[in-house]
Amino acid sequence: MFRKLIPLVSVLALTACGGETGPAPAADDQQPATQTGSSYAEAPAETAMPAAEPQSAGDAAAILASLGESYAAADLANGARQFRRCQSCHTLDAGGRHTVGPNLHGTIGAPAASQDGFAYSRQLTEAGLTWDTATLEAWITNPRALVPGNRMSFVGLRNPDDVRDVIAHIAVETAQ
Repeated sequence: MFRKLIPLVSVLALTACGGETGPAPAADDQQPATQTGSSYAEAPAETAMPAAEPQSAGDAAAILASLGESYAAADLANGARQFRRCQSCHTLDAGGRHTVGPNLHGTIGAPAASQDGFAYSRQLTEAGLTWDTATLEAWITNPRALVPGNRMSFVGLRNPDDVRDVIAHIAVETAQ
């Protein structure tokens, strides 16, 4: 019986981390999409999570400017929507708990595999990475290509704007 469940577990893990097999939502969709099975369905408006507002627009702009010129055009609302894929394994709260993946508060600019209390893979620990924007872009695009053998099951985001927006969302949310 357990042999029949093993393939199902891997499919569920990939699905939870954004490794969907269904079509991606259109880039111009106004409603956030939620994944149900292997296809997308529009989230009801009453359950859609609004993007958290930064302390002020000036604060967000300053944070984005500190990340580099390309981040000035970041869409924080899209970053919040795209980060939903990450929320099944990661949290952003200061002092937040680790779940399947480490809490990401304080990650930008920090050495990889440096959060206390989380058991990182040997490959990531030995990679010697620092989570600057270039490294984060490569990681979020394809974690397996950047650090082969790491334990993160997320397959990556292929749209560079989505990658930029997720990094911007993490930076703004964790700066508060």
